[in-house]
Amino acid sequence: MSNPVLNEKVLNRIQDFGATEKMTIDGTIHKSGFLILLTILGATFGWNVPSMGIAVIFMIAAIVLVIMISRKPERATFLSQPYALMEGFILGTISSSYAIFQPGLISNALILTLSCLALMLGLYRFRIIQVTDRFRSVMLVATMAIAVTYLVSMIMGFFGAGIPMIHQGTTAGIIFSLVVVGVAAFNLLLDFDLIEQAYNQGAPKYMEWYGGFALLVTLVWLYLEILRLLSKMNKR
Repeated sequence: MSNPVLNEKVLNRIQDFGATEKMTIDGTIHKSGFLILLTILGATFGWNVPSMGIAVIFMIAAIVLVIMISRKPERATFLSQPYALMEGFILGTISSSYAIFQPGLISNALILTLSCLALMLGLYRFRIIQVTDRFRSVMLVATMAIAVTYLVSMIMGFFGAGIPMIHQGTTAGIIFSLVVVGVAAFNLLLDFDLIEQAYNQGAPKYMEWYGGFALLVTLVWLYLEILRLLSKMNKR
């Protein structure tokens, strides 16, 4: 529900629940792993040959792909791969710029991102945190609030202004980033829940690609937020 590409509306769009080939959890894991590998491949190019110009073009293209796949989940079968490669290049380019001024930051961000993924998977797998309607509603409000804050900051940036706490390494800025990282991490629980729902409802095979794509969207967001948080903390 909080992830713009993985929510109840997606399940309502699926018309072929009666398809012969059904999605499986193992299949979704394999597709997710493959997309992550493609992201790493793209990030390798972005790291070694960084280009903000290409990254901006890929960012626009990635947004278009997200919209296209969200409207028709079956498109994830052939559009999730180029999305992963482009997102990888973007991450590689951004990471290389951080690494120039703050050595060691990238490895820490990667470790923390993977640790969050493992932690959230464990919390969901053992039902330590229950994904209820109330939980979904709270996460939706929190995610939308963050999105609006970033949008306002971006618009203000066009006029030479901005929201200081988003970008500065002050106490308020660090607390803000901690909250955003937390919200991004908890979005993983909602992703796991919706994948399980799709599986239980007998969703078609292409939903394996869609599930992997949706998880990748959240992981990319989580990594960038952790990177921003660590950068702020290093500046103090």
